Amino acid sequence: MKEKVVAINRVAKVVKGGRRFSFSAIVVVGDGNGTVGYGLGKANEVTDAIAKGIDDAKKNLVKVPLYKHTVPHIMEGKYSGGFVLVQPAAAGTGVIAGGAMRAVFESAGIKDVLAKSKGSSNPHNVVKATFDALLKMRDPMQIAQARGITLAQVFNG
Repeated sequence: MKEKVVAINRVAKVVKGGRRFSFSAIVVVGDGNGTVGYGLGKANEVTDAIAKGIDDAKKNLVKVPLYKHTVPHIMEGKYSGGFVLVQPAAAGTGVIAGGAMRAVFESAGIKDVLAKSKGSSNPHNVVKATFDALLKMRDPMQIAQARGITLAQVFNG
């Protein structure tokens, strides 16, 4: 499993003796072959927060449909204020996406993709919107079998 820390946030709680700082970390894990998950960890130390985030991410793994190292079709994802557009790209294009989305695609094993984040740039919302887009995608092999046609006919009509 590949682990990528998307964002670390320091938060302060004001107590009688002053400020008490703690950290929250959002982490994405994936096997690079279509399985990916994200998690949030909170602790008083950065390393503990990251470790908790990794544990949380491993509990929330999902399978994402891949087609020739890219996504099968165009899809929009939305979560709260985060709005993302994900579309397939030709081989050799690479991952053209912002920081939070890039971590999700690289962990999932998507090598060629065009993506744009619209709306909120909050990494929590962007990651969740990206997962929303990826989970709404349908596997082309299953569509071909359901319609009783070949894979080439799914894409070419």
